[in-house]
Amino acid sequence: MNARNESDPGPAKNRTTVERTSDREVVVTRTINGPARIVFEAFTKAELLRRWWVPRSMGMTLLSCEVDARVGGKYRLVFDHSPEPLAFFGTYVEVTPPSRLAWTNEEGGDGGSVTTVTFEEKDGKTLVVLRETYPSKEALDAAGTGAAEALIETFDQMEELLVALGESSGT
Repeated sequence: MNARNESDPGPAKNRTTVERTSDREVVVTRTINGPARIVFEAFTKAELLRRWWVPRSMGMTLLSCEVDARVGGKYRLVFDHSPEPLAFFGTYVEVTPPSRLAWTNEEGGDGGSVTTVTFEEKDGKTLVVLRETYPSKEALDAAGTGAAEALIETFDQMEELLVALGESSGT
């Protein structure tokens, strides 16, 4: 059951792990070089999320990014995708800055997952643990782990964003 995929961290990158931990759950883990407050903002502020969320290798762009990161607030991400745009949307069910965030993934209908992300800061770095929990084994089997594995690249892009934000703010 513990299918696991790890990125090759290279000389300056942190390792991302993707692991199917049960019949209904996939867990992605990554240490990000930056404080929890900033990493949390990268997940909850549209102007930051749009700069790192889409894996460059997919050749897609984010057409729109709406984020209302409060309990009961909605999000909607629309990607250019042939033959028609692809939308991901849901509702925030938990927002505890800067330590925890959870949202529904409603584009999957009743088979949609719930994503829970925790942020644990230590020595200026943040351990990010992202859990995708599905309503059934069949729902996870149908979804696969491709989206979770794409986070390997997107977390690399978040690291690049944090470097750029640090350089632009003079820190």
